Amino acid sequence: QVQVVEPGGGLVQPGRSLRLSCVVSGTIYSIETMYWYRQCPGKQREWVATISSTGTTYYVDFAKGRFTVSRDNSKNTMTLQMDSLNSEDSATYSCAATIKGLHYWGQGTQVTVSS
Repeated sequence: QVQVVEPGGGLVQPGRSLRLSCVVSGTIYSIETMYWYRQCPGKQREWVATISSTGTTYYVDFAKGRFTVSRDNSKNTMTLQMDSLNSEDSATYSCAATIKGLHYWGQGTQVTVSS
């Protein structure tokens, strides 16, 4: 069984930074691609970033230059460093890990950007 959790999140002031984590545990052979998504209030979930097993990264346009995704394969973790946050970044952020072709999702963590 695989568990995915996203510690982190919380309230942050505009212009500040926040780092989210994604921790995968359980019966894991090898984590393939990992993803960050977010769902802003009243909107559909949207893709934010992807990181392959070898560290290749991809970002949605609004994240380019502000967000950085990384992973530590030895610890089965992924992080999302978010800089220059603004109110439009307020959302529930979720991570997903692909293992043997199956997608495993975390419950999500709330990020609120407000003064």
